[in-house]
Amino acid sequence: MTVNSLKLAALTAAATLAIAAPAAAEWKPERPIEFVAAAGPGGGTDTFARVVQSALSKGNLLSDPIIVSNKAGGSGAETFIYAKTSGGDPYKLFFGTQDAYVLPLANKLSYSLNDLEPVAAMTFDPFILWVNPKSSGIEDVKGFIAKAKEAPGTIKVGGAKAKEADETLTTLIEKSAGIDLSYIPYKSGSEAAVQVAGGHIQANVNNPSESVEQWKAGVQKPLCVFEETRLTDTTIIADGQSWNSIPTCQEAGIAVKSFAQPRTIWAAKGIPADALAYYTELFKKVAQTEEFKGYMTRGAQIPRTLTGAEFKAFIDQHKVAYSGYYKDNGWLKTAD
Repeated sequence: MTVNSLKLAALTAAATLAIAAPAAAEWKPERPIEFVAAAGPGGGTDTFARVVQSALSKGNLLSDPIIVSNKAGGSGAETFIYAKTSGGDPYKLFFGTQDAYVLPLANKLSYSLNDLEPVAAMTFDPFILWVNPKSSGIEDVKGFIAKAKEAPGTIKVGGAKAKEADETLTTLIEKSAGIDLSYIPYKSGSEAAVQVAGGHIQANVNNPSESVEQWKAGVQKPLCVFEETRLTDTTIIADGQSWNSIPTCQEAGIAVKSFAQPRTIWAAKGIPADALAYYTELFKKVAQTEEFKGYMTRGAQIPRTLTGAEFKAFIDQHKVAYSGYYKDNGWLKTAD
């Protein structure tokens, strides 16, 4: 057989094998998926997970059932410990905020960021300082600061979890305004909002969506938003005011700039690469659905979706910022 004949035979055999071999199927879920929220029912993270669930269903983006569960223990660490023990299971996804990488900064936990695979940051929530004007007698930031200075430590400020975003922001308020506040941690921002509405505590730092119903009911009032510019939505919400009516905290007398938090989705480390790619593209589509856009509008959120290298770069940057906050507060975990 000549050299050319050998080459032709080899090419023919390769072509035959290529035709015979089935094309590799793209990974798709084939059974129910669990969404695990790192907060209690009704909180911002729980709402986020359920909105994504609804958007997938209504947008016909996923036909498999989705089960939403809550693991709020340890300020949400229970969720990420569960992720670590999931062995890269592609049928479990974990919903949180910056808590996934912030909690290990201050606490000795049985998981680390290395046990998680970042999937997406879907949107960002601004923070607002809220009070119950009826029970507290506080109508604006000037009055809030004055009361805090009159009786140091007596104004109780509620928030979701301990040594996390809400408590961190409370310490920044204290330092900026030169006041002493008492921080009370709850399982979720919605629980803190209920406590303010009932007059059990004087104030809370909360995302818009977690306190908007209490604002409409007249038992909470937004004093200022922790952003460099005012929120853009001019739709009237309550008291003849819109989100855009709320002054920035810098305008009102508290020199704390943007303190938005991401709404994040994670997988367990070891998830198959094709499953991770599938979910990455899926959640990009969710961000474009009317269901999810409506959620962002209702919550006065900042529309910004991060995936892949861009999300990982953000995590690195945000983790450094929180390390600085924690060091200043004396919370930073010491090395073993």
